[in-house]
Amino acid sequence: MRKAAKVATKRKKAAKKPQARTAAKPPGEPPLSPYFFEAVSEKEETHTLSVMVDNEPGVLARVIGLFSGRGYNIDSLTVSETEHAKHLSRITIVTTGTPMVIDQIKNQLARLVPVHTVTDLTVSNNRPIERELALIKVAGEGNDRVEALRLADAFQATVVDASTEHFIFEVTGRSSKIEQLIAVMAPLGLVEVCRTGIAAISRRAEAG
Repeated sequence: MRKAAKVATKRKKAAKKPQARTAAKPPGEPPLSPYFFEAVSEKEETHTLSVMVDNEPGVLARVIGLFSGRGYNIDSLTVSETEHAKHLSRITIVTTGTPMVIDQIKNQLARLVPVHTVTDLTVSNNRPIERELALIKVAGEGNDRVEALRLADAFQATVVDASTEHFIFEVTGRSSKIEQLIAVMAPLGLVEVCRTGIAAISRRAEAG
């Protein structure tokens, strides 16, 4: 009887003790799992890709379709036949994405049948030569016309058309230079801008 009474007393004391509660997980905290891996955020990069393709109908549409079908963005695109004897064209594409996305783009481009080579000019040992041509139309009067001519000369832009009402300037250089010229021309009567997109080539002695 005494043993039974002692056991009952211990059970009552144990029942009265406050049980430890599991603290609620604060919002935004990772799940409590040994298999949880910390997500690594990758920074987006801008890359210039040089793609050599057969110059035949539908090739450009297939390349563009690869980008649009997978949600990849094209910042700039230029294309022209560069080797007439072999009927090869060079497509220069500027795109932005994480390193993983850039690798996916290059791999998927290389799988297309008309594509011969895909070269990432941005990751070459030397920075590529990049140039863009723009035509900038400015319509202004009085001092604005004089200032537009002065600024165009400072940016080494040439006048390719002029009238009593407007100027059309031609400028070649890096995209940043063209952006600066457009910005300074905006308050002087900027009307219209036409840009070719970036053409790029590597500094290496070999092709690619």
